[in-house]
Amino acid sequence: MSIPIRNADRSHVIASERTFFVTSSTWEKRGLLQSARAAGLMIDVLYHYREKRKYLLHEFVIMPDHFHVLITVRAEMTVEKAVQFMKDGFAFRAGGELGFRAPVWQKGFSEIRVNEREAFLKIVEYIHANPIKRSLVTAGADYPYSSAHLGFELDPPPQRLKALPEGAAFGIAKAMP
Repeated sequence: MSIPIRNADRSHVIASERTFFVTSSTWEKRGLLQSARAAGLMIDVLYHYREKRKYLLHEFVIMPDHFHVLITVRAEMTVEKAVQFMKDGFAFRAGGELGFRAPVWQKGFSEIRVNEREAFLKIVEYIHANPIKRSLVTAGADYPYSSAHLGFELDPPPQRLKALPEGAAFGIAKAMP
């Protein structure tokens, strides 16, 4: 099966920033990320490239055989390059620090572009619930390799995807009688 051609040419990018829900799996869905050291290293890699401003990191979960991230990339960055940083950065460090041998990752990844606030919120719920669905914990906040767990610094959603404050109204105001 061939890898589909991606339309990542920067000249075709219209938005200055784009938000994506990304999923990538380990080679042959092996449980390479199930140890605390491997999952912790993957989180370290995510934050390393976040600090280098390669992307904004909104949410993540590191599962034993895959990961999900909710990121925003700027106009000068493609989602493909951002994921390459994550996967290659982890593979390189895991080779030196954990003795992993290639291949670590399945080729490619899946992404969904997030354009609406409701979709963003549903993806956050999905990421937080993923360890529960796999029976790893009974509450998402109990899973230490997820942004649902306390203590992780995350980037806020882009302004266009931020939720309205509770009780806020929008639309056309009605005239008072």
